[in-house]
Amino acid sequence: MPTLALTDFNIVVSVLGGWVSLFGLVSYLCKETFYLSEALISLLAGVAFSPSAANFIRPLDYAGSQANLDAATLYFSRLVLGVQLVLAGVQLPSRYLKQQWRPLTWLLGPVMTTMWLSTSLVIWALLSPGTSFLHALVIGSCVTPTDPILSNVIVKGRFADQNVPPELQRIIIAESGANDGLGYPFLFLALYLIQYTGFQGTAEFPVPDGGAGKAMALWFGETWGYTIILSIIYGAIVGYIAKELLHWAEERKFVDRESFLVFAISLALFIVGTCGLIGSDDVLACFIAGNVFTWDDWFRLETKDDSLQPTIDMLLNVSIFMWYGAVCPWSMFIHGPVPIYRLIPLGILLLLLRRLPWVMLIHKRIPQIEDWRQAVFVGFFGPVGVSAIFYMYITVEFLDKLSPHSVDSQSIVLRPDVAMLGETVTVVVWFLCIVSVVVHGLSIPLGKLGLYLPRTLSRALPSVSSVSVDASDAHLPGRRSRHAGTLPSFLIGSRVTSLSFGRAGAGETGTDRATNPVAVVGNGEDNKDGAVPSATPSPNSPNASVLAANTDQRPIYRIGGTIIPSSSSNQGSCTSSSGSQSPSPLNGPGPTSLLPGRTIRFPDDPPAATN
Repeated sequence: MPTLALTDFNIVVSVLGGWVSLFGLVSYLCKETFYLSEALISLLAGVAFSPSAANFIRPLDYAGSQANLDAATLYFSRLVLGVQLVLAGVQLPSRYLKQQWRPLTWLLGPVMTTMWLSTSLVIWALLSPGTSFLHALVIGSCVTPTDPILSNVIVKGRFADQNVPPELQRIIIAESGANDGLGYPFLFLALYLIQYTGFQGTAEFPVPDGGAGKAMALWFGETWGYTIILSIIYGAIVGYIAKELLHWAEERKFVDRESFLVFAISLALFIVGTCGLIGSDDVLACFIAGNVFTWDDWFRLETKDDSLQPTIDMLLNVSIFMWYGAVCPWSMFIHGPVPIYRLIPLGILLLLLRRLPWVMLIHKRIPQIEDWRQAVFVGFFGPVGVSAIFYMYITVEFLDKLSPHSVDSQSIVLRPDVAMLGETVTVVVWFLCIVSVVVHGLSIPLGKLGLYLPRTLSRALPSVSSVSVDASDAHLPGRRSRHAGTLPSFLIGSRVTSLSFGRAGAGETGTDRATNPVAVVGNGEDNKDGAVPSATPSPNSPNASVLAANTDQRPIYRIGGTIIPSSSSNQGSCTSSSGSQSPSPLNGPGPTSLLPGRTIRFPDDPPAATN
């Protein structure tokens, strides 16, 4: 008899496939209409399916222990970062790193260093008093790199195409790709100093030999030499060989289209695996390999209109942020080593001080940032995401090596100075990642809402105004009368256009139109081609009846309030049959006959000659 097989595999695959399918049905609406990032939506979905909510996804049960869960999250993050950074390198034009080395040097040198130091200072000031500055440097180094996955919100899609210049998009991609790998020097400088100088020593934990000299030797030798420089050389060599091999196979028709398109993704998997084997910086090597792979721009142009790479990119983004929503230690935000009343101001201050002031200071040295508005944009959108989680688990793994395992119980005996550092860095980095995903994911939608909401309300809500006209002072320029009837209001639109209410006949010239400016209100649509719209609205236009009512029932005012006298269709309509002029009902007594060729008579015109 058939029975339900509620296994972990079946549940996870069902939830993941169902969510990706449901999100795909409204993905264009979410991303291109409401400007919501897939990272934010997937994170919320992960929270909804997590043990804290629906309990459909139970990561701790799948992993068996917290150590296995941390290792799985670290490897998943490595995989996603590797693929993303190869694709980021492929997106850049030919020889981009060589051509734009000066602005990249400013962003990866002074800006990144000040980001690290300022972030560490804020963390040191707001965390518990027992946190040392070296510990703050460790936490600050984890959140210093900008995340290339979350940066896609401002470099891809409709918003980027309409608002971000292409050169600015490329410099953001290049910086977010390169500084992910360059986070290692900042992190390991602080970790080596903690290992060799941050502890006084006990009988159980003697002080390591070497001191600060040993720490600096390891930092220059292992971190810069083996981890950074070796990864750059290795990534460049692998990218160049891959490019030449693909050229050779394509020229001889040995490779089919499917394998050609997936080549960059398989290259990312190869680099992540081999760099992991030799213990180098796989993140930086992937970005360098992707850029060298398309050094001649051939592969980028060949795959520019193909959707396979963006499809893989989307699947990885949705999966990783769903996983983050499920594994995030939400309870530690309340019951962890850092209280919530310290975490909230920490998140706010880091959004404001981590990156924005330093980009504003040096933006004039970066040609891609044209003015201070773009500097604010680039400075604010420096998100914390997958790269921060990656470095956080690297930190926890390093700290475990400082704490030996006891022989009898296999439990970890923590070194006293780092006993709380692992939990502190976990709580702070996770909280800042969640804050960044939410704030940067909602910034563009809220910004668009703030821009269009007043205009939308002005179009939707009727404008009621009561204006009275006093016959005694109606002849005074700029004065409105106080005892006339209520006048209908002008139509509210997005743009006011100066038009001519003249006749469109053959006898009217451009000079005649220029001398008859009348302020009318447009229909709310931008005149993008620069053409002057017709003064006479179409009978089927939505404003035709309103304009007709305005011109028939109320006077037309010039800017400043002067009343423009109304005129009838016949030039002599205001003159009696005997030749005497009747008083104007709107402008007091006086001649109202029109000048030749004129359809509207202004108060300051000389009187027309009468027969």
